[in-house]
This record gives sequence, structure tokens and C-alpha cells, in this order.
Amino acid sequence: MHVHAETPQIIDRGALAKMIMQLMDHWDLPTEDQLALLGLASSNRSALGRYRQGEPISQNVDQYARVGHLLGIHKNLRLLFPRNKEYLYSWMKTRNKAFENRTPVEVVKELGFMGLLMVRSYLDRARGI
Repeated sequence: MHVHAETPQIIDRGALAKMIMQLMDHWDLPTEDQLALLGLASSNRSALGRYRQGEPISQNVDQYARVGHLLGIHKNLRLLFPRNKEYLYSWMKTRNKAFENRTPVEVVKELGFMGLLMVRSYLDRARGI
């Protein structure tokens, strides 16, 4: 039996940074919320500008995982609301009974990484995956 090793995926972390900042713009989130979703200190506002310019996303495991979950949330929303761009982009700021009438952004700000996982899991379940 011959086993092929998987080719590791090379990810352009600079492109990833620009992509996640575009998503933050689509979601129309204030700077404080963007920092919280990315797990950055509120004093680290300059990182957002650097990411917009294509500075690579940190290889820090937490931040890299957060970016993956945020992109997963966006993918779920695109698939759940393909014909409603307004709701697709406002969902993160919309109160939801599933989160005790908090917005998904508030859940992430209050619970950190665990909140991000809760929001992602909720959408995964909504899609039946």
C-alpha cells in the first residue's frame, strides 16, 4: 500500500489580512469590535491599518484560528442568506434569541474565543453541518 503525504497548503497571510479587513468593513464594525473579534488589545489599533495594507496575519495560533472562524462565519452567512446581502452583513450586529438577545459581536466580546466558537457552531448547526 502506497500512502501519499498531503501537500501542505501555503496560505498567503498578507492576502488573508486584507480579506479579513474587507469582511470587517462589510460588517461595518467599529474599531473596538474589530479588535475584539481578532483577539487584539484595544491599544493595538495600528494593527488594523497594517492588516489593511497587507501585513501578514500573525502566526499566533489564537489569532490565526480566529480569522479562520470569522471567515467560516461569513461563509455560513453567505450560504444561509444568499439573496439578502443587507442581512448577511448586518447579522453580526443583530440581536439573537439564541444568544440571550445579545448580538453575535457582543457574545464574542464577552466570551472571547469561546464566544467566537459559539457563534460559528450556531451557524454550522443552522446549515445542518
